[in-house]
Amino acid sequence: MPTRRHPYPDWALARRALLGHRIASLRRAAGLSQDDLATAAYVDRRSIMRWENGVRDPRCLDLVMVAHALKVEVTDLVAPDERR
Repeated sequence: MPTRRHPYPDWALARRALLGHRIASLRRAAGLSQDDLATAAYVDRRSIMRWENGVRDPRCLDLVMVAHALKVEVTDLVAPDERR
């Protein structure tokens, strides 16, 4: 896979980490394992792990599927703190 010409800015990496933290915290609150969430969202468990650890960003449809599996709105996952 080719590398990016320019690295992501710090604020984007911070938002990626925040998204991962929210997915993990909502998953735990729902009483789901990473495996359970992966099955419900039709993705691989490694994808859940990478998103929660801030290594990768979920695709748009994957984000919708995760929100549906967690019974929350997509905005609950991606909204900045001041809008929550």
